[in-house]
Amino acid sequence: MGRPTIIHTALLNNFMNTRRRILEKFVNLYPPFLGAGIRSQNIDERTIRAQLKMNFLNRNLVGVHFGGSLYAMCDPWFMLILMRLLGKDYIVWDKAASIQFLKPGVGTVRAEFHIPQERVEEIRAQADTQHKVEPIFTADVLNEQGEAVARVEKILYVRRKK
Repeated sequence: MGRPTIIHTALLNNFMNTRRRILEKFVNLYPPFLGAGIRSQNIDERTIRAQLKMNFLNRNLVGVHFGGSLYAMCDPWFMLILMRLLGKDYIVWDKAASIQFLKPGVGTVRAEFHIPQERVEEIRAQADTQHKVEPIFTADVLNEQGEAVARVEKILYVRRKK
C-alpha cells in the first residue's frame, strides 16, 4: 500500500467529519446533560448554543436553577470548539473555570459559545512560538428576557504536540 492519494485523504476527512457530527449529536444523551435537561445545538464549526429548561432535577431548594447545572451547561464547549478548530496537532485541555451568579435563573436559560477565526489564529501562533498558551473565554447565561443570570470564565491550556 503506497502513500495516501488525495481521494483517500478526502474520504478519511469526510469520515472523520461525519463521525464528529454524530458524536456531537449524542452529547445530548450524555447522562449529566440528559439528567440536568441540558440540550446543545451546533450552529457552525465555531459556535455552539446550549439551553437548560427548569425541571425538578435542576431546581434548588429556593426554586431557581441549581448552580451546578448552570455550570455544567457551559463546561465543555470552548474546549471542544477549539480542539475542532486547531486540529490534531494541538493539545487542548480545560485548566480552570469560575462562575459568577448575577441573578436567580428561572425558566429556560441559554448560552452561546463562539470562538472567532482571528482568535483561533492568535492562539495557534502563540502555541507555535511559546511552550504553552492559556487563553481565557467568557460566556453569559441568559434568561428568557435576555438578561444575564450568570457569567462563566474558562481558562484553557493549549500547546502544540511534539
